[in-house]
Amino acid sequence: MSRPCVLVFAGLDPSGGAGVQADIEAINAMGAHALPVITTLTVQDNDRVHAVYPVDAGILREQVRVLCKKFRIAAVKIGITGSTDNVAVIVETIQQLRQLKPDLPVVLDPVLASGHGDALTREDAVGMIRPLQSQATLITPNLPEAVRLCAGETSLAAQAVQLLKCTPHVLIKGGHGQDEKITNTWFSRAHEQSWQWPRLSGGFHGSGCTLASAIAACLATERDMQAALSLAQSYVNASLANAYAIADGQQIPARVNHPLQEVV
Repeated sequence: MSRPCVLVFAGLDPSGGAGVQADIEAINAMGAHALPVITTLTVQDNDRVHAVYPVDAGILREQVRVLCKKFRIAAVKIGITGSTDNVAVIVETIQQLRQLKPDLPVVLDPVLASGHGDALTREDAVGMIRPLQSQATLITPNLPEAVRLCAGETSLAAQAVQLLKCTPHVLIKGGHGQDEKITNTWFSRAHEQSWQWPRLSGGFHGSGCTLASAIAACLATERDMQAALSLAQSYVNASLANAYAIADGQQIPARVNHPLQEVV
């Protein structure tokens, strides 16, 4: 039995809750295989990011060259990039992959800060996202990220108009809202759809990474965008509902061994 491969660009979280470990677990759970390229080393726990150290762009380029030569890449997921040099390598990689697979799905999780607002780069975080937006098939900002990417605009509809100028699909996540239910809204140039999920108590570490990677895996397994978004969100909701604690603070989504995986 073979599995499609998802090329992942993400940071290393030593707490094991977010970043590349979340990506690997979610992609595996959704029936694909992760090829993780670590862009950034971090010093963090399950609540705060204390320091960030970008990986040298030359190392990324070497890793990608070997992976792309050996494996058929069915999708790309982008998280923390670490530096503008790393962004350049990622853009170059996507453009090369699309020479062979023009419809290659690319999911961009525009991580601008940690859940507590800790900076994840010493450079202009929003400026680093810009070159990636034009390469992405889907961008998945949360509410604060959408505001920053849209220069302070707070209207969801207006944010969608701006973001769709660069990227054909946008999923704006409502987890940072205050409503009793979380509303995630998908915008495309021809479609709009919302999903609502119960707001669970407590905080969760790595939920955004989990969702973006689950979507990328669903697209890699040749589901269409609507089906990928629906299944990935159901998977993440189940992961959060079954989350576990490793210390005080944010819980870790149970990305493996919960009932939804029986139907994936």
